[in-house]
Amino acid sequence: MQETLLEKRVDQLEQALMELIYQARKTEMAIERLAEENKKLSLEMREFKNEMIEFKNEMKDFKNEMLKFKREQQEENKRKNKEWSNLAKKMGTIVEDLIAPALRPVLSKYFNCDIQMLGQRILKRIKGEDYEVDAVATCDDMVFMIEVKSTPYVKDVDDIKKKAKRFFEFFPEFKGKKLIIIFGSITSPEQVIKHASKNKIYVMAWREWEYMDILNFDEIKQ
Repeated sequence: MQETLLEKRVDQLEQALMELIYQARKTEMAIERLAEENKKLSLEMREFKNEMIEFKNEMKDFKNEMLKFKREQQEENKRKNKEWSNLAKKMGTIVEDLIAPALRPVLSKYFNCDIQMLGQRILKRIKGEDYEVDAVATCDDMVFMIEVKSTPYVKDVDDIKKKAKRFFEFFPEFKGKKLIIIFGSITSPEQVIKHASKNKIYVMAWREWEYMDILNFDEIKQ
């Protein structure tokens, strides 16, 4: 009787031990699968990281190429602007080819001016006396007198200021508007710009050979 009971308990113990071994093996296999999946995931993440690094390097190269292309285009545009300016200087068409086309955007930018009238090389004659202005532009409450020189000198600033004093004498139709004087050229020396600023005359020329601009707007506004 006791032997039978003992055998039964041994069988139960063996059964429990087998169940424990089975569960342990099952857990071990699950851990092995998880480790394998983690290893695979780690490998995929490493590959993804390498792909991202490669993509980043490609984008960097592309960005550098675009910057290089942009610089080359800027240099090419500057070269063309110089050639066009030299040709206009030789042909005597600085007003028509360089200054006049830039007036509308420049006056809009700096003076909030929607040009109503724009004329080039306007000649007025009163009592046999001629008075010619290279360009005239008008807005609601402003009139612009634009004088242009191919090679600007400090003395030109004084001459333009003196000439401007008689503007309304020859253009009485613009009386009541504020007269704004612009001295236009291809390029302008620093001493000319400084002298013009002191006399409240705006200087218009190429800015870094990229676009026509007012070079001393802030100086005069101060």
